[in-house]
Amino acid sequence: MSRSRNWEPLLAGLAALMVALALLMVFLYAPRERTMGDVQRIFYFHVSAAWVGFFAFFVTMLASIAYLIRRERRWDVLALSSAEVGTLFITMVLITGSLWARPVWNTWWTWEPRLTISAIQWLIYLAYFMLRGAMEEPGRRARFAAVYGIIAFITVPLSFMAIRWWRTIHPDILNPNAPGAQGGFSITPRMLHTLLFSIATFTVLYLVLLRARIRLEKMSDRVAYLRQRLLIR
Repeated sequence: MSRSRNWEPLLAGLAALMVALALLMVFLYAPRERTMGDVQRIFYFHVSAAWVGFFAFFVTMLASIAYLIRRERRWDVLALSSAEVGTLFITMVLITGSLWARPVWNTWWTWEPRLTISAIQWLIYLAYFMLRGAMEEPGRRARFAAVYGIIAFITVPLSFMAIRWWRTIHPDILNPNAPGAQGGFSITPRMLHTLLFSIATFTVLYLVLLRARIRLEKMSDRVAYLRQRLLIR
């Protein structure tokens, strides 16, 4: 068994333990927010998922750059795997955001800048997978996907800065008292502890999912190689 296989069960076990502890902190340790009530607890999952989604797309960008420089399949696999996991977490961001918005702002969705950019970002990364699926030649597919993965990352800083450039319905948790800010709330020490632990938990979960997706892609390559060998014979 390889070294990576030795630590994978440990990492998965750590992720499971952290998820359990994070849930306890969200529902038992963190105080109930005075204005929003218990629905505010979605905030810990929402922000953590957003962080992991952004980080995953950052990894995709770096892996795409590495592929264009080195032309090695492993970087293409990493870029694809991280993009898939990142899109999963951004999907969670959109869902939790809507669930949070409905009781707090009386709307499931509104086309304000941050939400609009998030929706566009989600669609852009879905198009990334469509681009890969539309090309059969592996080298050409990897090159086009790498360029696309680099350009698509621009949606991450745009999404992060949107609530600072446009003061709309979406709160800025880093600066809730800024002029024009709406819907914000003050973070108590216990809330901050819970948020930071949730972010750490989602990061470890990202690593577990990323490793599993990379292994699946390598198995797919192996199957394709064996199938080609059988056809040659």
